[in-house]
Amino acid sequence: MRRRPVSDWTMDELKEILKRVRQALGERDYTVMHSVVETLDYLTHLAKDKQAAEIYRILVSSKSEKTRDVLRLLDLQREAAQAAAANGKSQDGASASAAEPDAATKEDGREPAPTATPNATAEDKPAGKPKRKGHGRNGAGDFTGARRIPVQLQSIKAGDRCSCGMGNLYEIDASPLIRIVGQAPIHAHIYDLQKLRCNTCGDIFTAEAPEGVGTEKYDATSCAMVAVLKYGSGFPFYRMERLEANLGIPLPASTQWEMVLNAAQRIEPVFDELIRQAADGDVLYNDDTSVKILEFLKHNRVVEDKDFPGRTGVFTTGIVSTREGRKIALFFSGRQHAGENLADVLAQRARELSCPIQMCDALSRNLPRQLKVILANCLTHGRRQFVQAAANFPDECAYILETLGKVYHNDAVTRERGMTPEARLSFHQTESGPLMDQMRNWFAQQIDEKRCEPNSGLGSAIAYMQKRWEELTLFLRIPGAP
Repeated sequence: MRRRPVSDWTMDELKEILKRVRQALGERDYTVMHSVVETLDYLTHLAKDKQAAEIYRILVSSKSEKTRDVLRLLDLQREAAQAAAANGKSQDGASASAAEPDAATKEDGREPAPTATPNATAEDKPAGKPKRKGHGRNGAGDFTGARRIPVQLQSIKAGDRCSCGMGNLYEIDASPLIRIVGQAPIHAHIYDLQKLRCNTCGDIFTAEAPEGVGTEKYDATSCAMVAVLKYGSGFPFYRMERLEANLGIPLPASTQWEMVLNAAQRIEPVFDELIRQAADGDVLYNDDTSVKILEFLKHNRVVEDKDFPGRTGVFTTGIVSTREGRKIALFFSGRQHAGENLADVLAQRARELSCPIQMCDALSRNLPRQLKVILANCLTHGRRQFVQAAANFPDECAYILETLGKVYHNDAVTRERGMTPEARLSFHQTESGPLMDQMRNWFAQQIDEKRCEPNSGLGSAIAYMQKRWEELTLFLRIPGAP
């Protein structure tokens, strides 16, 4: 009996089967199989939309959007299509080919040598490519956080007579000897203070603690280390608790939270000043992402948030402000969207300053309401639209990706040369302006001459760029625009 193809089953039928065998599988195995079905459902949806490139990126875990990687993926797809077509023809003429020797086989019976792929050129080989800076060994000067321990010569000193009897010794640069040791993130020092008691009156005399020990059990360095590991490196409190316990230092997660909370209250004025200085920046970047905060999730189940009715999402907003070559990064977690948090920051901007440049993606919730900014949209988000459509429109999207690559190269040149904002603007107007004009005209031709469907992947990508052209090309009109 021929087995029924999986493609004939609907997703609802598969999920119904899973429900019937859930008890036999157990919760863990059921969760795994449910995820497999959900993944299959998603891949089937992509296949219906003919998004082969997206399917390939999911299956091989490729997340690169570099032009060379996208074009290499398109080459693989072309080769696969050609191989499939050739395989279909060979099956049609299987009986004829079986009676005749392979035309590609040499007279001596050996197979011909495989031809090189289009990407396997000498230029693509990294052998002759020079290494970038920062890939060599680290010298003693790179260990800025190391503790320097001077070691003196014991028997001689500068100014002494040399053993050769012909000259005197003078000091030169020390010879560094690097030794790296391991240690626990948090140390504990126990001072055993000596105590004496009088055998007659019973008075007790206790030694004083050494100078600099302080009166607090957890000093500022320990609180700072816990905060940096948790919020700077994503090291959870419970994991730190287990690590320190294995190293003989009891440090419960609840204690770590109290340490960080007390430290945060002390340095809160510094955070407020950073917000004030960030508000005066020339260019501000903002975006947000979802985050899980247990207190907010619990609040969702109990009662609706009065401050944000109808909103159950929790977000972390990142705001980066640049001014005079310096960057300030701020993070806010809560109900507010990126635009609302940016509005709170810009409310502290000095009135005598002009409107700042805001760089963000095209989501409306990233914009601060009731506050005027010079909006710049991220060109990378526009480029990503063509990366996603490249599988179905390889030639058209390759043109866009290569053109934008030249614009990115021009911007890299301005950074390498250390150009001022005004010089950078002039350079982009000369070198990148014509490229962007050609691209805009190409967009109009595709739509006006009906070379692509407006609702297709390419048409949607073009519409995205045309709708936000002024924001995407702000770097051609205003100095310092990203």
